[in-house]
Amino acid sequence: MLVWVILFAMPVRSPVARQTTRFASAVQLAESAEVRAALAWFAPNLNWINDQQARLTEIPAPAFQEGQRAAAVATLLSAAGLNVQVDASGNVIAELRGANENEIVVLSAHLDTVFPAGTDVKVRRDGNRMLAPGISDNGTGLAALAAIARAIHEAQIKPHRTILFVADVGEEGEGNLRGMRALVDAYRNRLKAVIVLDGAGTEHVTTVALASRRLEVTINGPGGHSWSDFGMPNPINALVRGSVRFINTKIPASPRTTFNLGQIEGGTSINSIPYEAHLKVDVRSESESELVRLESALRECMAAGVRDEMESSRDRTKGKLEWKLELLGSRPGGELAAGSPLLAALRSADAIVENESRIERSSTDANIPLSLGIDAISIGAGGNGGGAHSLQEWYEPAGREMGLKRALLTLLGMADVPPEKTK
Repeated sequence: MLVWVILFAMPVRSPVARQTTRFASAVQLAESAEVRAALAWFAPNLNWINDQQARLTEIPAPAFQEGQRAAAVATLLSAAGLNVQVDASGNVIAELRGANENEIVVLSAHLDTVFPAGTDVKVRRDGNRMLAPGISDNGTGLAALAAIARAIHEAQIKPHRTILFVADVGEEGEGNLRGMRALVDAYRNRLKAVIVLDGAGTEHVTTVALASRRLEVTINGPGGHSWSDFGMPNPINALVRGSVRFINTKIPASPRTTFNLGQIEGGTSINSIPYEAHLKVDVRSESESELVRLESALRECMAAGVRDEMESSRDRTKGKLEWKLELLGSRPGGELAAGSPLLAALRSADAIVENESRIERSSTDANIPLSLGIDAISIGAGGNGGGAHSLQEWYEPAGREMGLKRALLTLLGMADVPPEKTK
């Protein structure tokens, strides 16, 4: 009975009370003179930020060819008073050294786009709307990265934890997150949080990493003339036969699973039987077992396609078909803990700027740290965008300031800015 009396007499701290404590801390952060100055920097400089976004977008940055855009971003970050270097993978890394150099918070935005060399990336303006391939994904993130670094510099904020502003390579397509992989490898033991700026908007926060695989099928044959060698096995025919089988593969509604036949290549001319054909496939799922099943299905379908083409060929004496399936890239899954300080910092920032955001699952640079148990999120950098990965991509800066403030407050919440000293 005495134990029960003691237990009932003890004060109870509810989840609401804990949230209130965190929110009060965030309010205190937002009310410091230096942070207020940084927040106030955005409004009078929105035109400059928009112009930097357009300028960076017009520098082509296909996967594995990000160097010219990286140099432009490095110049912007150097102008913000940061110590800038470019690592072996091509990442631009700008350091704001904190009192504690053993704990690091990263703010990142990827440099590359999905568009091949030669794509017209000239920015067109239609009223307040900017249009160009890559203008939103990830011109928005890069412009925000530079703007937040500049705002912190102008406000002379000195964080407790070291901040790295990173423009990384290889986020899109076959880049296989190589820039973020290299960054995490280099700083893994000191990373406290990674905040990824990817695209526009403020309505979401990605805390669950969607696993995916990128696969390439290659089929080889003897090749020949379309008339004189008609009837010999044709690699493109085999690829088509296998592809038709694969697109009829059943996928579940839950766990959500997708596949995409993204690229088909092969042949040298219309009147030549090709000697080679390629197919690139993207598969994604909320379930690792579904990824394994889809990869197995692709193998089985392509083997059947090659077999069917060989059996239907009229002349097998001139050679046969060979095929292989290669893994181009694999993005691991992962999930941020519900009680993460990073998620708390983001929620507090949302409350301060009067924004509501939903939790999403997606495939971003955050996949790598999340898969290793490092706190990470991916968020939009404000404004509105659409048509991502298409030639009709667009961005409108209305609402950009809220996105910048949200990202800044989340970053400073994790970087642990010391409170103002009272006189």
